[in-house]
Amino acid sequence: MRKTLYLKFLLAYFIFGFFGFIIVATFVNSMTMEHLKRDEADSLYKEATLIANTYASDLYNNETSLDTVKKQLDALDTYLSANLWIINPSGRMVLNSKAPLDVENETVIEGFDPTVTENSYYTIGNFWESFDEDQLSVFAPITSDYKVRGYVVIHYPMSNIVASCNSLLNISYLMLIILFLLSMIILIFFTEMVYLPLRRITEATEQYASGNMHYEFQIDSEDEIGYLGATLSYMASEIARSEDDQKKFVANVSHDFRSPLTSIKGYLEAMLDGTIPPELHEKYLTIVLNETERLTKLTGSLLTLNNLNTKGMLLEKSHFDINRVIRNIAASFEGTCRKKAIAIELILTGDELFIEADIGKIQQVIYNLLDNAIKFSHPDSIIKIETTEKHNKVFVSVKDSGIGIPKDALKLIWDRFYKSDLSRGKDKKGTGLGLSITKEIIQAHGEHINVISTEGVGSEFIFSLPVSDEDNDD
Repeated sequence: MRKTLYLKFLLAYFIFGFFGFIIVATFVNSMTMEHLKRDEADSLYKEATLIANTYASDLYNNETSLDTVKKQLDALDTYLSANLWIINPSGRMVLNSKAPLDVENETVIEGFDPTVTENSYYTIGNFWESFDEDQLSVFAPITSDYKVRGYVVIHYPMSNIVASCNSLLNISYLMLIILFLLSMIILIFFTEMVYLPLRRITEATEQYASGNMHYEFQIDSEDEIGYLGATLSYMASEIARSEDDQKKFVANVSHDFRSPLTSIKGYLEAMLDGTIPPELHEKYLTIVLNETERLTKLTGSLLTLNNLNTKGMLLEKSHFDINRVIRNIAASFEGTCRKKAIAIELILTGDELFIEADIGKIQQVIYNLLDNAIKFSHPDSIIKIETTEKHNKVFVSVKDSGIGIPKDALKLIWDRFYKSDLSRGKDKKGTGLGLSITKEIIQAHGEHINVISTEGVGSEFIFSLPVSDEDNDD
């Protein structure tokens, strides 16, 4: 593509130059020649008419002598660089500015016909074999008593007109060459601003087509081509990131499935071959059961996340009391909190606070956040759940005083399967999908969720929900 495009542009450039010279050599040449002939003919015709009405007319009216008129014609011959004649209608030469007076030897133009000019006042040719080269001959009649007594004929060599035409054409050729060279600026501009960026874009697309999505290129331009390059680069980086996420996803799924499966297989083989005595079977079967529950939880989270993506998060919105939902979920963790000596403090706005949302999915959000808070809290600590209402929004906060999240991990906690280094020791049964699912649910409601965390101090998750427009008891 890139070679063909550039060659086409070069071909168009040289075709432009070629036809430019053809036009100058043909149309411009003929138009210039015609213009020079008409201009010279007009000028000579004015002189011929002036001579016919003065010197020549006086000659035929016997008001001046032949010698006097001959001197005037000779002077005009030099001035006009032309040959001036006075001839009779029969073709007999009266005066010739190029020849001396010779009354005895008459010169007659055989076949002279003044009507040869038809509707014009000039003719081009050798004037009835009178010259060796073509002449531009202008006729002006000499009249007296309403009769044509003779003609003033001025001959101007066509070679002089051709020379003038060639001089003008040389100027035209020179200007054309200058324009052709100046037009190379367009070629250079096209090369630098269009062709080279397009070539880099083409090379990039070839790299992307071959699977190298990490190929980087940059086009320093703010026009459409620069925008195209930036868009293509961004698209490739997003695809590359998606591929990396997919590889990471597969690796994480494989790892999280392999660990419990390895434990289950190892314990069952040990029980079958007698390594674990029968009296300990119940203990290790309990461990196997816990691992299967872990697999079940992981599978359920994957299915939930897949359904959120494929179905575009179908919500069944209703009006319900968010405070009651929080109380019920907090009560479900009573046993877990008692084991770790953790207290849950509820700071709720009003007895009832109605919102419009999908109650099932919001329950899952609060459950995930509270579950995480309990996992990463220290014993004898307090977890605070607070609701506030501002500007037709309900803000729910889940705050713990646990291990916190490292600063460089705050943007990564929403990624699927992500677990920070601090959480890996405590979250043995976590899937790394809870926060991903939580964010998907909140965004599906058109709302936002944020986190404020300090490592070693604790974390606070805050999300918003729309206030209900209706009064409901539940």
